[in-house]
Parts: sequence; structure tokens; C-alpha cells
Amino acid sequence: MSEASAIPVPLADTVSEIQKSDSGPRKTTSLQARRVPLADPVRQIQALEKLSLDHLPSSTRFETAVSTVAPGGLRAGPVEILQINLGKLCNMTCRHCHVDAGPDRWREVMDRETVDACLAALDRSGAHTVDLTGGAPELNPNFRYLVDECVARGKHVIDRCNLTVLLVPRHSDLPDFFAERGVEVVCSLPHFRRRNTDAQRGDGTFEKSIAALKRLNAVGYGRNDPQRQLTLMVNPVGAVLTGDQCSMEGAWRDGLGRNHGVTFDRLIALNNMPIARFLEWLELSGNLQSSMELLVNAFNPGTVSGLMCQNTLSVSWDGRIFDCDFNQMLELESRPESQRRARIADFDETEYAKRAIVTGRHCFGCTAGAGSSCGGAIHDTAE
Repeated sequence: MSEASAIPVPLADTVSEIQKSDSGPRKTTSLQARRVPLADPVRQIQALEKLSLDHLPSSTRFETAVSTVAPGGLRAGPVEILQINLGKLCNMTCRHCHVDAGPDRWREVMDRETVDACLAALDRSGAHTVDLTGGAPELNPNFRYLVDECVARGKHVIDRCNLTVLLVPRHSDLPDFFAERGVEVVCSLPHFRRRNTDAQRGDGTFEKSIAALKRLNAVGYGRNDPQRQLTLMVNPVGAVLTGDQCSMEGAWRDGLGRNHGVTFDRLIALNNMPIARFLEWLELSGNLQSSMELLVNAFNPGTVSGLMCQNTLSVSWDGRIFDCDFNQMLELESRPESQRRARIADFDETEYAKRAIVTGRHCFGCTAGAGSSCGGAIHDTAE
């Protein structure tokens, strides 16, 4: 059987469309497609754990470092945000992607049964927000159904969008779809300059992203309307910590507004995580050791109380539950109090409240500097 004939019918047209060379910029290809050792999450964890960091003045075990402010270790509170990864299928293959997403990842797309299990779990939880991510979540055939069901339940819906997917013909009506339902669009734009953005995400990304932002502006996004929130998400280009979020927001507003006539509501800054393709880049560029030292030395106790793993559950495309999106990509499943396998179909909120959070060396990426979560910086380093 050919690969094309093996693609499920609901996905076939979408996959065919995004595998065209002009559907999205491609900086690289997925680790899985290249069959490199780092495609295995176990190998990624080993790459971090084998680094020699004993010479550092601070603790190199995340569990020890965090115990200075959380003596019993990180523990979850009530579930406020249900983050759903709708799959690893994407029209892009960005160099820094911790998901290792791409056009070839069509086998890992959430099916309708699992989507319905997520909705049932949402009904059994106290979550007020549903955070949809991928890959490009919009490429999932069940995406619009899920959005409508969440909106009907009165939930705040976030779509984590790569922007270029809005230019794929099959999905060009999404700005109107979002606006009609009050979906918050959180979109990735590494820089307000073409060179920096294209260096991370592929040639042509910046031009396509500006076109998509203008479409969102045209339907009311980025105009201080709380029902049409447009949030820019920024990752640094290179082996450095993200800059000051407040200062960056001002620079992005000036650069995008003055040069392109684009407006947005807020900006959030995230550190790149040493996982998947960014981990590969760190290794190949000779930056892994120094980058990990930077994250460990920049541990900020003030970020711990705001870590997203304490109020968020992350659901994978196949219905497994994780403490965060990063743990999901490393296959580090959540451990409910009952110790049974963490599956969204069996979700019981009481088993996940107060659970111990699964951690590792990669977690230093969330506590370095001002901290980093799906909501951006955690702690004002100027305080």
C-alpha cells in the first residue's frame, strides 16, 4: 500500500494540500522523517542527563533546585486549563520546534473519539480555558467541531496558530470563523524583522505571517476587543534566553505598526526548550553544553509559583495525559494519585488535583530568567 492510499479519507485532501512546496515554509524536515536517533524521546532525555554540570555553583537537579521554594516538590492544584494537542501534522517544519511537527506527521492526528473524550473530561473538570495546539491544530478534521463544542460550553478557547496555515486555501476562512466565536489567537512570530523570522522558520515565513496578521486585523483582531484577542508569541533565535517581555512588546508594536501597519493586543515571550529539533540544533551547533549551563545558572525561584504544570493538563493526540506540553513530547506521562495509566477517557479530576508533577532537566527552561510558560514570562526580573 502506498503512503498516499494509507492516509485516512478525512485527512487526505489536507495532507495533499500542505505537502505542496508552497503551502508553508520549510526550514528543515522532521527528525522522524530523517530517522535520526533524537527522534526517540528517550534519546533526548539521555542527551540532557549525560551533560556534565557538576562544576556549576547551583543545583543541577531540577527537583533539588525547586525544593528551595516548594519543599514537597511541585504539586498540581485544580485544573484550570485543558491543553489539547490535536496532532503533529503541520504545514511547516521550523528549526526550533519541540514537537517535531511537519507535513509528514499525518499518522499522529487526534480522532473524533478522542476529541469527544476530551469534551467529556472538560465537562467533569473545573477548567475555564481550552488551549488548542499542535502541530497546526487547524489541520485536524475535528478542529472546528471541537471549537464549537467548547464555545457552546462557555469556555475560553485559545488557538495556537503558526499564521501561515491561514493562507492555505482550505483554511483561508479561519479568521472569520475565529472572530464569530471569540477565539483568542496566539500566533508565533519570532521577530518583527524578516531575516530573524525566516532564519528560524524558513524562507518566506515573515511575508506570509504579515499577510495572515493583516487578515486577522481586518476582522477585528488586535484592536483591543476582548472577544477578538490577538497575542504574538515570541521565541529567541539562537541559544539565548528570551528578552524582557515588556520591552519586546514595545519593539514589536513599533516595528510591525510602522513598517507593516499591523496591530496586536499583547506579546508573550517563551524560552526555547532543549527538546526535539531545537535540541538537535543545539547539538549540531556545539551549543548544548553552554545552553544547559545557562538555563541552570539562570534558575529563578520567583517563577516556580507560576509554572503552567500546576494548573494545566496536557492531552496528546492519542488521548494520554501529561503535566505539560514539554513532558508530552518527551513521553513523560502524568502520574495520577491512583497510579493508573493517565488517559483522558478515564479522567477523574480528584485524581489529578495535588498530584506530584513529573520533572526533569528540561524543566530548567521554564524557570530560567523571567521564566517561560504557555502564557509567556512568569516573573518580572526587574522586581
